[in-house]
Amino acid sequence: MPATHTPLDIETTARLRAVIGRLSRRLRPTAAAVAAGLTPTKISILLTVVREGPIRLSDLSDSEGVNPTQLSRTVAHLVDAGLIERAADEGDRRAAWVKPTTAGRRLAERIRRERTDALKMALGDLEPQEWDQILGALDALEHLAEHLKGVRS
Repeated sequence: MPATHTPLDIETTARLRAVIGRLSRRLRPTAAAVAAGLTPTKISILLTVVREGPIRLSDLSDSEGVNPTQLSRTVAHLVDAGLIERAADEGDRRAAWVKPTTAGRRLAERIRRERTDALKMALGDLEPQEWDQILGALDALEHLAEHLKGVRS
């Protein structure tokens, strides 16, 4: 770490974690997600399946950090809602794959658009200096997100 960095203390780290959590929670509820009756876990799984699908259930479980039992129930709900499709793996009948349906893709796009619009509106209310600080931090935050993906299991 270059000498220009301020040493990380527990308060700063906790503050960053808390603000990321608040931003995430405030962007979760969207009109589309509420109308579809989706919980935050169902939204996250749907968005991952749309982004990554077709995807094996075991890979989805690892990606989302959800235990297989909870994932199975969540996937069943999303299948029943017509948002994803589940199929057995032809080479390994113990494994299964999921992929989004057209309705699932449309709903995921609405959720993303509503979240983006909400964030854009909030950013528009910031002072120019605050906006510049956020823009300057984007690359570092993206790098942090990728680093955490490799660190957490």
